[in-house]
Amino acid sequence: MKEKLVDAIPTLDISEFLTGDEEKKQKFVNQLGLAFESIGFVAIINHGYLQENQEKLYASIKDFYQLSDAIKLEYDGSSTGGQRGYTGKGKEHAAGRNVGDLKEFYHIGKYIAESESDHYQKNIFPKEVPAFQTQTLKAYSTLEGIGKTMLSAIALFLNLEKNHFESRVNKGISILRPLHYFPIENVDEVPDGAVRAAEHGDINLITLLMGASAEGLQVKRRDDKWIPITAVEDCLIVNVGDMLQRYTNGRLKSTIHRVVNPPKEKLKTSRYSVPFFMHANPDMKLNCLEGCISATNPKQFEDITAEGFLMQRLKDIGLIK
Repeated sequence: MKEKLVDAIPTLDISEFLTGDEEKKQKFVNQLGLAFESIGFVAIINHGYLQENQEKLYASIKDFYQLSDAIKLEYDGSSTGGQRGYTGKGKEHAAGRNVGDLKEFYHIGKYIAESESDHYQKNIFPKEVPAFQTQTLKAYSTLEGIGKTMLSAIALFLNLEKNHFESRVNKGISILRPLHYFPIENVDEVPDGAVRAAEHGDINLITLLMGASAEGLQVKRRDDKWIPITAVEDCLIVNVGDMLQRYTNGRLKSTIHRVVNPPKEKLKTSRYSVPFFMHANPDMKLNCLEGCISATNPKQFEDITAEGFLMQRLKDIGLIK
């Protein structure tokens, strides 16, 4: 059967999955799975991350990015392998490209005091904006919880135990990334080919993204047509990452997406966005699930751990050498 191409990503009500009504729960699971098999993106509502808390988060992020470049660089995360703290303008590029994206960002991750692993090191927080620490840690905890709920629904769609992912993400090296697509006063200074975020697939299991402060996010359909993400207010965008695509042997799709430059007059304005990249535990085996391998869909990916795959990809995008 020919795939039906969509012009917008579906909006699902996650409260239906959390209800005691088995029919509603199964409906959510089926709709989520079908969306992830086709376009790889959904919008979810009634997720529990209150709008007022999102507004406080964005206010603290804007306060940080309004600091001078000299102050922001005091929180540079180069010594952490880019896993914590600030990464400056144009430092990251999409795999296969040499032109840096028109953005700067900050990384907040999970800290485990007794661990010597670089994955669980201390966070770096700007003393000039105390609310930044409070709000980003609150967002991290909230989005991690929502992400675990989404993984439970995905597990059921794949005919796995509901808690299949729990032991695989309980020490997940997930990252919250407050992003600033900085204003450009002189558009003639933009390097050739530079965009806010060049086309790419996410590295992780799933990504959760709260509504950005401006338009620009686009998703690439199977027919190579780019469609804009126009989600309802107070929703979270959730998409499949490359790790989950590998784990499901390509059954669930990690769809290429990008953030395009706005019209020239709007390049002088900021765009803010806060993705939560939900990662597995470093030792999770991304070996393709047996239930996703068949004569018509033979194994597509070699065996690798989540950490091994992550290190490959971080080199590809220029965050580690």
